[in-house]
Amino acid sequence: MSRYWSTLVKQLTPYVPGEQPRHPNLVKLNTNENPYPPSPKVLEALSSVDGDALRRYPDPESNELRHRLACYFDLRPDQVFLGNGSDEVLALAFQALLKQELPLLFPDITYSFYPVWCELYGVQYRQVPLDADFQVDVGDYQIESGGILIPNPNAPTGVLLGLEDIRQLLLNNRDSVVVVDEAYIDFGGQSAVSLISDFDNLLVVQTVSKSRSLAGLRVGVALGHADLIEGLDRVKNSFNSYPMDVVAQQVTLASLDDEQYFQRSCDKVVASRQRLTQALQQMGFAVLPSAANFVFVSPPGGDAASLFAALRERGVIVRYFNKPRIDQFLRITIGTDEQCDALLAALQELL
Repeated sequence: MSRYWSTLVKQLTPYVPGEQPRHPNLVKLNTNENPYPPSPKVLEALSSVDGDALRRYPDPESNELRHRLACYFDLRPDQVFLGNGSDEVLALAFQALLKQELPLLFPDITYSFYPVWCELYGVQYRQVPLDADFQVDVGDYQIESGGILIPNPNAPTGVLLGLEDIRQLLLNNRDSVVVVDEAYIDFGGQSAVSLISDFDNLLVVQTVSKSRSLAGLRVGVALGHADLIEGLDRVKNSFNSYPMDVVAQQVTLASLDDEQYFQRSCDKVVASRQRLTQALQQMGFAVLPSAANFVFVSPPGGDAASLFAALRERGVIVRYFNKPRIDQFLRITIGTDEQCDALLAALQELL
């Protein structure tokens, strides 16, 4: 601990991302990356980036991409916000919308970055327990709050909250901002974007990292009422007025031009998820119903920590969370069918 650290830094417990090992022969199923490459149009866009464009600052408002996304989601451009990955977009939402006098509400089992942002930005929060089936009960959120943050599908469980439940959550909390984090929505859920026209307190956050195979690019999107977007813009322009680089803007535009490839990629992941789920269940695993590009499973016998270590020894990396209620579960990213087969073969040896 440095004596030059601020008091805030000394008190922080940073988020720990999933391991990014460099060994080429590992079966890497731990960070929810898409196993398939991005659209060929993305690679074409990368190869045609204008060198002169790199010399100049990018459009600070990312107007071309903003307008394209507005058309894609049937919104106006002033209802769209862009940032470096959905993590940055969410971090700005914490500062612009969720730092209130009353505590922020989010599930007790959820994306572990949320409490980190609360510590960093001095946001009071209260964690609302999921039910016994790891579901969000919207009735538990019918209390006064400084805002509500729901990932949908949830992470690390993959469990989906239906659109009518989201609507009820919004109806029950008209005086609070409700942020729906939809990082995995394209793998089996119905987006809450369709509710934006009815609720001025709804902010939907999405990313191109998962379903569009662009995790290395870092592009996140917020969608909502123009007043909410203006709040994000005010914070962004007080922190980093040029967040989206030229390459990220051009490549994301290219991805949006290939909807057929995007849909095929998502369909392949969903098919592999169903196949892997059935195989794991036949081996005795308890598998939560997932609408994401991962499954959350408890092994027969329940010793997830030992199984995690044993899989790693065999070159298969999954994710283990040593936390209350979920310390007997593993989160397994959906890989290619070959990667899933390698996982199943290793499990057959171990079990």
